[in-house]
Formats: sequence, C-alpha cells, structure tokens
Amino acid sequence: MAVSKGRAKNKQQSFISVPSPLITSISQSSLESLLLSPRKKQRPVTKLRAFCKNPRVYAFLFFLFVTIWFMMTWLEFDPLLRNPCSVSQEDGFVSTGFLSLQQEQSYKFDDNSEFWKQPDGIGYKPCLSFSKGYEMENGEIVKDRRKYLLVVVSGGMNQQRNQIVDAVVLARILGAALVVPILQVNVIWGDESEFSDIFDLDHFKSVLENDVRIVSSLPSTHLMTRPVEEKKIPVHASPEWIRSHYLRRIRRDGVLLLRGLDSRLSKDLPSDLQKLRCKVAFHALRFAPRISELGNKLTERMRSKGPYLALHLRMEKDVWVRTGCLPGLSHEFDEIIRNERKARPELLTSRLSNMTFHDRKLAGLCPLNAMEVTRLLKALGAPSNAKIFWAGGVPLGGKEALMPLMKEFPHFYNKEDLALPGELEPYSNKASIMAAIDYIISERSDVFMASHGGNMGHAIQGHRAYSGHKKTIIPNKRQMLPYFLNSSLPEKEFNSIIMDLHLDSLGQPELRTSKSGRDVTKYPIPECMCNTTTKSLY
Repeated sequence: MAVSKGRAKNKQQSFISVPSPLITSISQSSLESLLLSPRKKQRPVTKLRAFCKNPRVYAFLFFLFVTIWFMMTWLEFDPLLRNPCSVSQEDGFVSTGFLSLQQEQSYKFDDNSEFWKQPDGIGYKPCLSFSKGYEMENGEIVKDRRKYLLVVVSGGMNQQRNQIVDAVVLARILGAALVVPILQVNVIWGDESEFSDIFDLDHFKSVLENDVRIVSSLPSTHLMTRPVEEKKIPVHASPEWIRSHYLRRIRRDGVLLLRGLDSRLSKDLPSDLQKLRCKVAFHALRFAPRISELGNKLTERMRSKGPYLALHLRMEKDVWVRTGCLPGLSHEFDEIIRNERKARPELLTSRLSNMTFHDRKLAGLCPLNAMEVTRLLKALGAPSNAKIFWAGGVPLGGKEALMPLMKEFPHFYNKEDLALPGELEPYSNKASIMAAIDYIISERSDVFMASHGGNMGHAIQGHRAYSGHKKTIIPNKRQMLPYFLNSSLPEKEFNSIIMDLHLDSLGQPELRTSKSGRDVTKYPIPECMCNTTTKSLY
C-alpha cells in the first residue's frame, strides 16, 4: 500500500521543463532586479506596444522562425546537397561527399554520351517454362513429410546467396523439404544475421511453393533425430551422385545435414534444375522489405541527376593477400602485403602459390587498382563528369588508394555519402546487410563494372543479364594489361586498342554453353532466357 500511495503522490506532481540556456542567460542581478525593483508608473499604452503585446504577433514570428529553421535543416541534411568538403569516417577512410547546392543546381551531367548506350539484347527475355515431367513431380515432392534437408551456408552475403540457390536444388533432387538455411556466423565480420534478417522469408516460401517445400524448422516428429552431417561433397557433384549417396540415408534417418556447399553442385545440370536455379536467384531471393526500401531510396538519390556507373572495387587488404598480388600504391604498402602473406601463407590459394606477382598480373588474376580502373574507364569513353557509385570494403591505403579515380571522376560516392544521418546506423555491424545495400544500388545502375570478379560481381552480372542485358563492363585483363605496362604507347592509340578489346565485353547476350562449367546464374542463356525475335546467338 505504501508503494501505491507513493506512486499516486508522484502522479499528482507536474513540472514545466524550461531550457537551461534560457535560465543561464538571466544573471542573478537581473533576477533580483525583477523581484525587488519598485513599481513604476504605468505608461500610456501606445499602438506599437499594443501591437507587440498581441499574442498573434508572437505566434507568427514563432511560425516564421520554425519554417526558416526547417528549410535550413532540410537543405543541410539532404545528401544530394551536401558540401563537397563534408566527410564521413569509416575505419579511418574519408569519403568525398556531394556537391554543394549551388554547384549541383548549375551543373549539367552528360547523359547523352555514348558511354551510357546499352547493348543489344537481341530479344532475349526471361522464360522459365518447366517440362511436363518436372511439373508432374511437384505434387508428390511438396507433400512429402518424411525427408528434411538442413543446410549451413558460410562466407559473405553473396557467397551465402549462391549456396542457398544450390540448397534448394539439392532439396528438389532428393525430394525433401528444405529447412530455412542456417547462416553461419562470419568469423571475419562477426555478423550474426539470420536468413530473415537479409531475405524476405515469406516471399521465398511463396515463390518456391510448387518446387520445394520450405519449412522454418524441423517438425516435432524429427526433433529428436540426430542428423547425419556430410562434409565430403565432391566438386561438381551430379544429381546422380547426390541421389546415390544421400537418398537412402535421408529416407532412413529423415534428416540430412549438409555444410560447405560452395561450388560443389555441378554447373551443368538438366534444364529444369538450371531453370530452378534461376527461379531461386532472380525471383525467390528478394531482400527483406526494410533493406529493399533503403537500397531503392539510395538508388533514387544517386539517379536524381542522371545516369550513373557502379564500380565494385576489390582493394581491401585481405584481397591483396589472398590473390598474391600487390596494390602498387607504394613500397611501404607492398611490404605490408608481403609480410602478411609470409605470416599467413595458408591464405594464398594453391593454384597461385608458385606464380610470381608479375605472372599473376599478366594472367589477369589480380584486381585492378584505382589507376588501372581510371585508365580503363577513360579509354572506354566514360565522361569526366560521370557519376560513380563505388561498392566494396575500405581499400588498403584509404583515401590515397582511390585518389586517381577521385581526381579524374570527382562525382564519386558510396552508400555513406548517399545516406542521411542515422539511416545506416542500425546496420553498422551487419556486413551482410551493408553488402545487400551495395548490391541493390549496383544492380540498378546504368553501367556496372567489377575490378575483380568475385561472388558479388558474378551475381550482379547475371542479374543484369536476366533483367534485360544492362551494360556490364567485363575487364579483359589478360589481353589489356600488357598495353597498360607499355609506357611508350600514345594515349590515343592506347584508348583505341582498349576500346577494341572490349567491344564484346559490355554485357551483350552470351551463351552459357559456349564454355563448360559456366554458372547459369551468371550466364542465363539458353536455359532461363528465350529469344523472341529473328536474331539469335546460335
């Protein structure tokens, strides 16, 4: 009772909050003079004093002040109007910010340049018509309640995405229900995001409801089952190998647990399973609503002044170490990479271990550095006022590593530049979600280029092809780098050679089957796209 009375008593108390600056602005002597000064004779009320005492005047002035403050605040916070001297800090990296309001309003971007011209898609459009045999099996597969596939996917967001695609195909091959894939905590970034934090789970289930049954967890009948974990899936495993090794086991135990699916399932599957891969990658794996909303918002800000180029730059320290390459910034940075590689030789892939840095470079196995990206873009006709969005981690060397690009292309931004204060804060420790935002802005760009392959570059290349063969520059590193190293070559001749080398590397339709082992989610023709015109690649 004493507590309740105390609460009741507290509820009866009322306070008026007064800003502390207002109190401190009045001195003690002023307070005493207000309290102790004798009354003065009342002066006759003039029109001016009456006007000043009118509460409507104060209301109007308050409204005017708030309006002006709001306008000034909005202009200050709008990322498209930021001062060019503004910076954002991320692990010591300084980003460039946007042009000031005066510069942005008076500046005209060149959106008529040939550089923005899109390739001829020659009539190829998405088509995922499954065979009658595949459709006849649908009912039996989605009704099965005995077999469940558990999958643990690892790596970064794009690597996990590839494994999720193959997990769905594996479930279809085994005729099993797929438990929502478990995302292994990334040891590098410490990202503990779950599937539903990154992807739209309800949409994922809905799109695949006729292909594979997706469940959020094991049913009670299988909870006590100890799943058999299998880690020995060979590279390029065929559907026949999968069935011969796992079908009897999953029928017997009810649950099968698989790890390490990265690039294990064969790239050359029957047509229906290739179509299923495309269905998962391009339709079912949609980002969670809040991520899509933010990504689309930043995309519109980037596009507000015309077309833009998206670059996926692979210049992080770990990339230079793993590829056996050198950043070429200075002797100091090259030594950092050499020492790191000596200390951790296991990071260098085996197929590169016996090659010198120069050999790797000429073989096209190294990421392009900022100087090389700049020369390539200039040779391909990118206007100097082109807007560039760059995705990727903080490069080794920070701002210095990007100076060649920033000098030639000053309209150079990342997602931190595009976001309003606080928009990215909820995801500051979520590397997978940050990668998803980069993915959205890059995939929707007018032109895209990756400085060095990788899961994200390949995924976006395939997505842009499936979306209508949007221009995607694929650097022909092996053939172009000897010309980069030839310092005596005149610039005009260099540009002409580089342009000729890339005439067929700008995102035009390309058959997956022209080379063995190609991923259908990177080259969706012919299994996932059909030609509706008289033109053809055959």
